[in-house]
Amino acid sequence: MESYVGPVIEFVKANQAWAPAIIFALCFAESLAVLSLIVPAWAMIVAFGPLIGTAGIPFWPILVAAALGATVGDAVSYWFGYVFKDRIGNVWPLSKHPDMLPRGHAFFEKWGVWAIFIGRFSGPLRASVPLVAGMLAMSQWKFQIANVVSAFIWAGALLAPGSFLGKYLTFLH
Repeated sequence: MESYVGPVIEFVKANQAWAPAIIFALCFAESLAVLSLIVPAWAMIVAFGPLIGTAGIPFWPILVAAALGATVGDAVSYWFGYVFKDRIGNVWPLSKHPDMLPRGHAFFEKWGVWAIFIGRFSGPLRASVPLVAGMLAMSQWKFQIANVVSAFIWAGALLAPGSFLGKYLTFLH
């Protein structure tokens, strides 16, 4: 994982103007059902927090870009589920994780719209719940409201603690 995180962080330090685009892409990859199983984006997203604080990168544009990336990733996952329904489980890499969709389905059946919020904070559920919501044709409005609100909460929870710590450490020096 370190081999992926280090180069991205060094690039952002050297090219701060790219920080919003990079965090958008990382959050999109982490939230898109298929990509989230392949791309180890979570560690890089968490590493962004202290980088924001120590490098003096403005927090709010990064938070908005992160939340938008997560929102778009889940929206695309919902669309895949809506269009491809049960066939989506036969597509790689989902076919390599046969229990993922049934677990996401059971979780969604139990929690309904709250599954979108709760699932955002769990790796395997983050990948499967939006797919299942689409497969079950959850109301587009309910899904998108839960999607956007949970994306901002999730992005803030991942970025804010490190950002504040980075600012504090910079202040001490």
